[in-house]
Amino acid sequence: MDEKELQLVDHLEELRKRIIITVVAFLVFFIAAFIYVDDIYKWFVRDLHMKLMVLGPSDIIWIYFMLATVLAVAGTIPVLALQIWLFVKPALKPVERRVTLSYVPALFFLFIAGLSFGYFVIFPMVFKFLMGIGGDMFVTNFTADRYFSFIMNMTLPFGVLFELPVVVMFLTSLGIINPFVLSKIRKYAYFVLIIIAVVITPPDFMSDFVVTLPLLLLYEISINLSKFVYRKKLKKQQDEELVEA
Repeated sequence: MDEKELQLVDHLEELRKRIIITVVAFLVFFIAAFIYVDDIYKWFVRDLHMKLMVLGPSDIIWIYFMLATVLAVAGTIPVLALQIWLFVKPALKPVERRVTLSYVPALFFLFIAGLSFGYFVIFPMVFKFLMGIGGDMFVTNFTADRYFSFIMNMTLPFGVLFELPVVVMFLTSLGIINPFVLSKIRKYAYFVLIIIAVVITPPDFMSDFVVTLPLLLLYEISINLSKFVYRKKLKKQQDEELVEA
């Protein structure tokens, strides 16, 4: 094999190693969450004035797996981010390594912040609205499967969207995107974010506004952070060129 093929094999082997570490971390977090899943379940249903129903024995294990999986994903995010950083580390300069390493804990905290926003702000608002529509016309009995699926739909998208600023900074530092591209596609990004907000919230203006505003703010923060990283990167390149000259 020539040198390029050897380098490709080395990269693939390194990628395989990072994937295995991430999968092992996920399994460890999953097992830990599954051990305490009973307490986790009780915490989520603490404010419900009814017991959730299951339509079959398999639904019980499915709920346990769903809760354990979400917690395992949350715990695995910093591990995954660290593995990605270690994979691209050889291509980074010493200063870039230090800066991008700080993104690892930021990804975790922003994911948790997004989940918290979805659970403590969006979920109660949507749940109250939907329950108010029915009034006294219906008997409200929820299955555990439907209830927790509803919670996940209200929280997980925000966990992902709240990571946008750090992801943008990381990609900017690698030269994959820049603030000019983000500014150019701003109106399309706004349109997509507004559609997301309208789809996942009740059909009233205030709910749409409460969700849309943070999403648009996140995008603007992402653009400004990208500009900051991009300027620092250009300045370092200019300084290096002056030193070489």
